[in-house]
Amino acid sequence: MSSPEPLRFRLNGHAVETPCPSSRILLDLLREDLELTGTKRGCDLGTCGCCTVLLDGRPTLSCLSLARLVEGREVTTIEGVSPPQGLSPVQAAFVEHGATQCGFCTPGFVMTATALLRENPHPSRQEIVRAIGGNLCRCTGYTKIIEAIDAAARGSA
Repeated sequence: MSSPEPLRFRLNGHAVETPCPSSRILLDLLREDLELTGTKRGCDLGTCGCCTVLLDGRPTLSCLSLARLVEGREVTTIEGVSPPQGLSPVQAAFVEHGATQCGFCTPGFVMTATALLRENPHPSRQEIVRAIGGNLCRCTGYTKIIEAIDAAARGSA
């Protein structure tokens, strides 16, 4: 049996080359091979959003994505969102507004919100609700999450 072909892509701003079988799921590559465990495994069906990463800046469910599809592309995980000096505006707003509860779903929400605010810096409440529609939280009623994203958009985290 031959060894897996190398996979080359950018991860959190850094060039990565790693062996990767053609059947490897991106979530497994990130968590198991590259030891970036901030991206959570939730449903493995693409219904909860816990595994959301940014692929070329767009929210992507890593549990449904073959790792090979990131060849030559940019992947950002929750580990790559924080600037060197601390928390991103979205992360700070989640803390300030108590939007983290148990925290399991938080990385997926932060990634989705980060992408939303890059595309639409001043979303309406309805646009925020629509954007996070693929992310599930079992601890909250989403109010604090929506408030945190809105605060990050207004720069008042």
